[in-house]
Amino acid sequence: MCRERNISLTGLIVDSVENRIMDDERRKVLVFIEKQDNIFSKIENNINQVAKMVNGQKYISEIQLELFSEQLSEIAILKARQNAIFENIYALLSK
Repeated sequence: MCRERNISLTGLIVDSVENRIMDDERRKVLVFIEKQDNIFSKIENNINQVAKMVNGQKYISEIQLELFSEQLSEIAILKARQNAIFENIYALLSK
């Protein structure tokens, strides 16, 4: 089991006795967090590209502005949810 999960027997025993998350599970969680961070980095990059385009044109239509504002609001909501999830994950990881 340890070889399959790429963890030490000592780690398995200690984590099991102390009811902590296993090292392999911790690594998976950290990979997940990194992927989420990369997704939001791409979104932030796209927002910057739109801002550069609008600044270059010195114009954005009312419809485009409304759509962009709605999307920014949705991103803010998703980011807040993500942060709440991360707080829960960090609490679990600290055990």
